[in-house]
Amino acid sequence: MASGEVFDTERKSLSVPKVNLLTMFRLGLFQMGLSMMSILTLGVLNRVMIQEIAIPATLVSVVLALPLFVAPSRVWFGQISDAKSLWGSHRTAYVWVGAGIFAIASFLAVQVIWQLNIAASNPSGWAWTTQTIGWIALLSLIFAVYGLGICASSTAFAALLVDISEEDNRSKVVGVVWSMLMVGIIVGAIISSKLLTPDATTATLQASVNRLFTIVPAIVFGLSFVATIGVEKKYSQYLTRSTIVNREDSITLGNAWAILTASPQTGLFFTFLLVMTISLFMQDPILEPYAGQVFKMPLAESTKLNAFYGTGILIAYGVTGFFVVPRLGKRRTARLGCVLVAFAAGLLAVSGFSANPAFLKLGLVLFGLAAGFLTTAAISLMLDLTAAEAAGTFIGAWGLAQSISRGVAVVLGGTILDVGRKLVPNLVLAYGLVFALEAVGMVLSIWFLNRVNVAEFQTSTKQAIASVLESDLD
Repeated sequence: MASGEVFDTERKSLSVPKVNLLTMFRLGLFQMGLSMMSILTLGVLNRVMIQEIAIPATLVSVVLALPLFVAPSRVWFGQISDAKSLWGSHRTAYVWVGAGIFAIASFLAVQVIWQLNIAASNPSGWAWTTQTIGWIALLSLIFAVYGLGICASSTAFAALLVDISEEDNRSKVVGVVWSMLMVGIIVGAIISSKLLTPDATTATLQASVNRLFTIVPAIVFGLSFVATIGVEKKYSQYLTRSTIVNREDSITLGNAWAILTASPQTGLFFTFLLVMTISLFMQDPILEPYAGQVFKMPLAESTKLNAFYGTGILIAYGVTGFFVVPRLGKRRTARLGCVLVAFAAGLLAVSGFSANPAFLKLGLVLFGLAAGFLTTAAISLMLDLTAAEAAGTFIGAWGLAQSISRGVAVVLGGTILDVGRKLVPNLVLAYGLVFALEAVGMVLSIWFLNRVNVAEFQTSTKQAIASVLESDLD
């Protein structure tokens, strides 16, 4: 029987081709689309609501953060895609449905914003009325639905990457697919600048924003379709890797949760992702103010700083996935990435004492290289720490950790800066406190990472799956 099982496994693995480079870039179109949508929501809508409509910035930030607050749904969406096929696929159809939801929701959000603008028209400024409260509530609901669409599509997409990749080519898939995120940011910025009318009046602004939120979401939905069509059918090993029979009935949410929590390694890696991601993004809300207040950079120049950071990330994604991880291994590469990010954060802090913009730009390129280095290794390791039978559930849990930590990082960055301003008289030291805590967080991340054991995780998870099967038979 053992020999038959080995033969059968070999036959199945040989029957599924390996993902080629062209398909990797095609899959990257989905990530490119997600980053284009982030430009629309965090770039265009952010400014329209705060500057053009004069909605309080705190209220705007809460509304725009709602897609992060619905992140717990990722675990449920992942479990559903594991257990229930949709239109004959376990991943692809969920990607398409999710993309359709967030594309439509983004357009509806803009229409509500215009109604909110009419309701809030007041010479004395923003006022809380029954009408404004009603439109804000509706806008919040739409952004929550937008977030659910993002969660459904991105969770199924990441699970698809697990299904179609092997341990030896996973870092390459991650490197190519995630590099397209930065391409999407560049393309999204260019398209937005072309479609938005400069120096627009209220009427022309509304028309140009409506045009932007009609064309770009349609493009993004098209990219999601092109990125994934046919990939699951040709490359997925989801069913051949599975040891669970009749999975439609076997993987209930309770069973998936039992598998998810079977190994202590799951909690360790979840904590590593939390601490690492918080430490990586704490500088996001304070970077442009840092450039303006400490380096005296004008607004137009400070907005270009993301290009230096993005260039470093883009280079690191490809180099790390194709050359570094295959040689050093995922965990050693992630550990080295934490050290490099800590060093780059220290460099950004020290650059403030020079007040030289060139020094800041160099620090951002190095920070981007280190961040891309770490992210590629961490995501590759994340895909390894994912059981084939419950890939969507695990991806949902990892996505939950990342979403929560991104939101916490933004809040912490601004809060620490405010605290630093009160505690220390020097502005450079106040900003430096944020970068210093980023470095400390990276060192703490290494402590958790050193305790992550992939082999132990796989053994514990297999035992949990066997236990689930036995309980079902009983």
